[in-house]
Amino acid sequence: MSNQLDIKLTEVALRDGSHAISHQYTVEQVTNITKALNEARVPYIEVTHGDGLGGSSLQYGRSLTDELKLIEAAVSVADFSKIAVLLLPGIGTIENLKEAANLGAKMARVATHVTEADVSKQHIETAKELGMETVGFLMMSHMVGSEKLVEQAKLMESYGADTVYMVDSAGALLPHEVRERTRALKQELSCHVGFHGHNNLSVAMGNTLAAIEEGATRIDGSIRCLGAGAGNTQTEVLVAVLEKMGIETGVDVYKIMDIAEDIVAPILPKPQEIDRDSLTMGYAGVYSSFLLHANRASKKFGVDSRDILMELGRREIVGGQEDMIIDVAAELAGKEKTAT
Repeated sequence: MSNQLDIKLTEVALRDGSHAISHQYTVEQVTNITKALNEARVPYIEVTHGDGLGGSSLQYGRSLTDELKLIEAAVSVADFSKIAVLLLPGIGTIENLKEAANLGAKMARVATHVTEADVSKQHIETAKELGMETVGFLMMSHMVGSEKLVEQAKLMESYGADTVYMVDSAGALLPHEVRERTRALKQELSCHVGFHGHNNLSVAMGNTLAAIEEGATRIDGSIRCLGAGAGNTQTEVLVAVLEKMGIETGVDVYKIMDIAEDIVAPILPKPQEIDRDSLTMGYAGVYSSFLLHANRASKKFGVDSRDILMELGRREIVGGQEDMIIDVAAELAGKEKTAT
């Protein structure tokens, strides 16, 4: 592998990690974490509700704090790092995007299901008009092969995306699959290629290195694995691994270790580990943010959360269809009652 690769990291714990803490971030927490990440020279820090701008709702989970206040707080202490925001068309709006840009957000990451890139056109184009760096974010990339993934990525590139990410939302991809897809994207796209992994099958690091070896130069991580499901590729570990490989990220290894240990670990409700539910999500190939919803539905209806997740996988339920979790749990509970 060449040691000339320019890997730019985006830290996602203040967005993806919002799922793991039920969207309860405070201004103080976001300020402290962003300030420390900025001092460690992390290039990009993503800050929004876990489901992106406008995600605070009964369906996706209410935020403790208005996300615009969190974005504003992050921007106020970041003189090196650029603050990124996630937007899912249909949840977030153009107005949400303009508000974030006015507060100082510099990067817009427009996320769609892997077969629905066409709905990102207006949002990517608007972000470009606002002077933001633009990212197309193809979620649930395990659900299609390389040909379809390239087709959808080229749409986002044509709309003006500076980078297109392959997003392993379910933590279901294996390294050889990441390698094949990344190679296809690199062969067909002119823009940057990125990778966002989840650790449900304990291969997030391996998948990330496979993507980098095939030419991905924009990589996501979450410090202390603070992300949905089993978390993402662990940022501080990735920085250390890449440094040992001679790949420069620009991030201070000791400082990122200290942030993980001293600032992020204390706010975790529980250690991020691969338990039976998060493993089931990777095994079934379901959206990582479904975990808390499935656990709540499990308690409400008395159904094993693994049965709920496996059924969601069989039905190919995707992000934005969280209301189906309750329907599936109720249906399974009804079948169990009938059987007894």
